[in-house]
Amino acid sequence: MLEVRGLRKSYHHTVALAELDLDVAAGEIVGLLGPNGAGKTTLVSIVAGLRHPDAGSVRIGGVDALAHPRAARRVLGVAPQETGVYPTLSCRDNLRFFAELAGLRRRALQAAIDAVADALGLTELLDRPAQSLSGGERRRLHTAIALVHRPRLVLLDEPTTGADVRTRTQLLDLVADLAAGGSAVLYSTHYLTEIEQLDASVVLIDHGRDIARGSVGELVAAHATSIVELTFNGAAPGLVVDSLHATVETDGTVLRARTHDPGPLAALLLNELGPATGDLRSLRIVQPSLETVFLALTGHGYHPDADPETADVA
Repeated sequence: MLEVRGLRKSYHHTVALAELDLDVAAGEIVGLLGPNGAGKTTLVSIVAGLRHPDAGSVRIGGVDALAHPRAARRVLGVAPQETGVYPTLSCRDNLRFFAELAGLRRRALQAAIDAVADALGLTELLDRPAQSLSGGERRRLHTAIALVHRPRLVLLDEPTTGADVRTRTQLLDLVADLAAGGSAVLYSTHYLTEIEQLDASVVLIDHGRDIARGSVGELVAAHATSIVELTFNGAAPGLVVDSLHATVETDGTVLRARTHDPGPLAALLLNELGPATGDLRSLRIVQPSLETVFLALTGHGYHPDADPETADVA
């Protein structure tokens, strides 16, 4: 449904995308992961027709989306990072406006509004102006606008940033339902647990390049080890551990050690701290998971509550 080939994009001397390839099949959910500035938002924006690449091709449902953007948009639903609704219109009128742009009319239009409102818990809010909604409610309306016409390709860029638990659950259920109905979904997120909940395929990008792809299970088996993570009140001390085949790194206030034997390593690290013990704030053992894959491949810690890619010149 989505075919991206050799996509390149630079901003002055900063490379946002470097020869990136990507495929999303009908009925598939692909989780797009990467650190801030990795290129996720640039990729989504180009596929959506909001930015133009320096080189490469994008095909949506067999249509050359760069040469024929209007044709491509007919099968596309996009929910970018920034919430976009008409504040003075009611929720119903917001949904009606965008559903009509997608070609829905009369009974089909009303049925689509009712269905997406029910799925995202908006039914009781339909006649309220968007400007009166809470942040979570407005996020749900923003997403509903993108999905009201049940598009064949769905692009969601950090859709649950700032959302409450209820909104997040409703959105994930709707995404799974869309994929089950045959829609292709490209889902960019900082929340790794959402990718696991959706049982999505994973594409991990960093510095505009695809550095890993596969199922969560495949990536964990290929790249993940346990991590012992010690956090200090000040700068993490440098420790050398010669036994247990551990790799120890420091990152500001955090010391991380990768190992296949975390229990004995945690005890050894505590024994080696010496005077730094007084500055120890917490100790955490992270079992092999998508989180440890992320760290192993990007060198960046996983921070689900970090700011979204506002600096994604990428």
